[in-house]
Amino acid sequence: MTRPAGRAARPVGLGSLCILLASVLWGTTGTAATFAPGVGPLAIGAAAMGVGGLLQALVAARRVAVERAGLRAQRGVVLLGALAVGAYPPAFYSSMHLAGVAVGTVVSIGSAPLASALIERAVDGRRLTRRWTAGASLGLAGTALLCAAGAADAHSGEGARSVGATVLGVGLGLVAGLTYAVYSWAAHRLISRGVASGAAMGTVFGLGALLLLPVLLVTGGPLLHSWSNAAVGVYMALVPMFAGYVLFGWGLAHVPASTATTLSLLEPAVAAVLAVLVVGERLPLLGWAGTLLIVGCLAVLTVPVRRTRRVRNVSATSESGAGSLLPHADRG
Repeated sequence: MTRPAGRAARPVGLGSLCILLASVLWGTTGTAATFAPGVGPLAIGAAAMGVGGLLQALVAARRVAVERAGLRAQRGVVLLGALAVGAYPPAFYSSMHLAGVAVGTVVSIGSAPLASALIERAVDGRRLTRRWTAGASLGLAGTALLCAAGAADAHSGEGARSVGATVLGVGLGLVAGLTYAVYSWAAHRLISRGVASGAAMGTVFGLGALLLLPVLLVTGGPLLHSWSNAAVGVYMALVPMFAGYVLFGWGLAHVPASTATTLSLLEPAVAAVLAVLVVGERLPLLGWAGTLLIVGCLAVLTVPVRRTRRVRNVSATSESGAGSLLPHADRG
């Protein structure tokens, strides 16, 4: 029998839309942090992901209880994801602090798709398709241009950063990209093995949040020094982290981690545009060219492919119907 691929396109398209909306919310974090200049990057990261993670766990508590057997069976994946969640915000926000918002964001988010692809290839035996490769190439080229534009701007003028600080910031950005890829893979792994997305995200992020609470207790004092600082902390926890990662979990139920991390390349483009419109930063022509390449990447990955394919049985139909639209891979 034959089945139009469009039927599978709906959940895949919805998953992609959720990832893109989450990326827009995440793209506001750098701009929001500028409204609390007296709060350090460790405090911002711990408040955002720590409180946001606890909220996810509380909202999903009933579902987590229902899914406890499945979560216990996958406890290694859960713990790996939680450790990655705990490591990500200190690395990410410190990277932006040392290398600049544009460079730190681009390196952190731009390196995640490659890390995700390597993880899926090594652990799941997936191979990359031409479509994923084309989209990722456009996105990585765009992030490279954004990074170059941000680096040139950061090292000009009186506020130029030292080479050592920038190198350390880039290194921390690579750590952030790896940990982002790891917890994205862990959450998708749990979901693909039958755990509901709310339970998977609530458990992984709730445990990761517990690791961040000591950091928040030690560094979070400045968040209480003014109403504006507190407002930034509340916004970061509720909007980009809580709402953003709820959307991200819904998206991971329909697309694999390598596709999700590639779609999230929209985040640095949003961050760059907001830095220009809200903060008053300057984005060179090179940066705008990079933004256009990222938009091209998203178009390649999200526009459905209209085609039909013959399948031999119901089981193969459900697997290949979705796989024909996933930009990233088939099992090798």
